[in-house]
Amino acid sequence: MKRLLNIQPSRALTISLGVAPFVLVAMVYLWASELRLALNPSDRLMPSLAQFGEAIARVAFTPNERSGEYLLWVDTLASVRRLLLGVALAAAIGLVFGLLNGAIPLVRAKLSPFITVLSLVPPMALLPILFVVLGLGEVAKVALIVIGIAPFLMRDLQAKTLEIPAEQVIKAQTLGASTWQTMLRVMLPQILPRLVEAVRLSLGPAWLFLISAEAIAAEQGLGYRIFLMRRYLAMDVILPYVVWITVLAFLMDWALKRGARRAFPWFYSLHGARS
Repeated sequence: MKRLLNIQPSRALTISLGVAPFVLVAMVYLWASELRLALNPSDRLMPSLAQFGEAIARVAFTPNERSGEYLLWVDTLASVRRLLLGVALAAAIGLVFGLLNGAIPLVRAKLSPFITVLSLVPPMALLPILFVVLGLGEVAKVALIVIGIAPFLMRDLQAKTLEIPAEQVIKAQTLGASTWQTMLRVMLPQILPRLVEAVRLSLGPAWLFLISAEAIAAEQGLGYRIFLMRRYLAMDVILPYVVWITVLAFLMDWALKRGARRAFPWFYSLHGARS
């Protein structure tokens, strides 16, 4: 008798089981929407598929009467640009300080307590300060993303650097490698794939910080549009925007995973398949 722990689903069953929750949620929503609209055809909280279609066509494929812009694509471009810049800066900072803290005890003794405390500060509490100091423009929004996820990346990469076997470091030094050569040739290649994994985990919080900043002070962006439409209870626009943000986040995660598997095949062969 096979134990449940040892049963591996086939590819077809895996796809079916993965799709099933989405189909169930959609069916429940359509059923509830139909009931609400039957009682009140002007109800705006749970639009029908036809209403969703009209709203998507209006924001994605019809120029805005005032600006002449296609709102969905303008908002997407603004948000994705801010997100990518913030995540890239945070990844660079996390890599540099994570590697330094993990590799050099003197640096770790000086910076590690500060980074630990910094990571415990709620980033959203700093948003008003960022707007006061940096203004309401792009810099404050990008800075919130960096402040929000960089400490996590630094701490994670520091821990991963410390996990590198001491034997590898000793062998490199025995062969004449300097501190920087050991860091760049022994440690860096091993933590780069872990950096990608950490960035993938930080995409969710990065989107949260971005949308929060856009909701407070922005003229374009996915978060800005969602909170603007909230005033008019325009769920036929809000829900597609939420779904679109989810799709964008999924595509970014998928791109990072595929890129990492191609760039670091040795890492995934050693550690097995990852989600």
